[in-house]
Amino acid sequence: MSIKIHNTFTGNKETFTPLKPNEVSLYVCGPTVYNRVHIGNARPAVIFDTLFRLLQLHYDQVTYARNITDIDDKINKSASDQGVPIKEITEKFTLAYQEDMDGLHVLKPTMQPKATDHIEEIINIIDNLITNGHAYESEGHVLFQVSSMEAYGQLSNRNIDDMLAGARVEVADYKKDAGDFVLWKPSTGDLPGWESPWGWGRPGWHIECTAMINKIFGPTIDIHAGGSDLVFPHHENERAQGICSHTTPVEYVRYWMHNGMININGEKMSKSLNNFITVAELLEKYSGEQLRYALLSGHYRSVLNFSDDLIAQSKSALDRFYNALRHTENIAEQMPEDPRLGKVAQALSDDLNSPEALAAMHGLSSAIFKANDKEELAQLKGELLAGGQLLGLFQKTPDQWFRAAEQGAISEEAIEAKIQQRVEAKKLRDFALSDKIRDELLQDGVEIQDTREGTRWQRI
Repeated sequence: MSIKIHNTFTGNKETFTPLKPNEVSLYVCGPTVYNRVHIGNARPAVIFDTLFRLLQLHYDQVTYARNITDIDDKINKSASDQGVPIKEITEKFTLAYQEDMDGLHVLKPTMQPKATDHIEEIINIIDNLITNGHAYESEGHVLFQVSSMEAYGQLSNRNIDDMLAGARVEVADYKKDAGDFVLWKPSTGDLPGWESPWGWGRPGWHIECTAMINKIFGPTIDIHAGGSDLVFPHHENERAQGICSHTTPVEYVRYWMHNGMININGEKMSKSLNNFITVAELLEKYSGEQLRYALLSGHYRSVLNFSDDLIAQSKSALDRFYNALRHTENIAEQMPEDPRLGKVAQALSDDLNSPEALAAMHGLSSAIFKANDKEELAQLKGELLAGGQLLGLFQKTPDQWFRAAEQGAISEEAIEAKIQQRVEAKKLRDFALSDKIRDELLQDGVEIQDTREGTRWQRI
């Protein structure tokens, strides 16, 4: 079973073949750590975490790097505004980002390189670009000369004039052309800086990822992924640096993948519209699985409309999945011999078609409710669990899931106390009180079921 990927560079869906047999290199652009991340930042993390899980099914060695950008003007401004050291900002929000990703059940990548740990590699690559005639020094800055690379713009599939017309480019006297971008810039005493052949300074944004990839993986990487807003200028410039920093041009990235953006209730997310939602705020109200399901409900290359309705639909779908597991709790699952052949895995292998994968999960749940044969139920349960592992679901047992309290809801202790009162009322044959307690629990959003094993309850 092969994996197919839509390659942004070619515009086609292609069969994935790693450069080295049975080894995959994957790099995803991570956060700039100056604030809590919003739900839009979470989308690539969840999507490419799912890709990571899928690749691990198919290949023995998958090295996944997701970087931390800890040098940036936004970080400097945040530290200045708060009157604290820059390192305090970067450490605080690096930890916060990891907490948010844990909340969304995102696996830790193989490595999380930081830009500040790769200054030597950054300086070496810039030096190579100057030597190869693709960069120049001007007034303490070092800039990439876009006109020196004939293939510049191929990733974005636009010519230089069109790209510059639609992008914010800094017009400065030290540039030969407006489109030339900064590789190194001077720093003042109150800003981060390092010694370099061009004076005391710090790197530009684009060069950081190129240096980290080159250090970790070498000149060529299998998959490079990120949001579609990074295609230009970030990934276009990354590609230019990665190719031109070598004496003989190399293939920098073999497969480029980009996810679509998120809208909030049909509008672009922005602070000015007051619809800017952080992951931390959402995790206070909803479970990580609920948010994860919502982020996977649309195809990753499409724009996703994030709304209250989507959150509610996600909860309803997960209730159904967990009910299927509860329905088979007395049956030991039979895991698939080759999980790559499961319906969920097959859907994800077709360019990460997560909507089709979730549809397969619904199909398995329906089949479980219809089946009577124990062997069939064991196989269906195994495939459902295997699919859930790929999608990052089933982090709880069915009882834990249905008992998870929403903010402001009646506590688990109070529910258990009412159920015990109802048990005592039934022993005394006070069925009026028993019914009254049932109705009170129902009003509190709790449904109870009398079974041979005792009284079960779930929030509704």
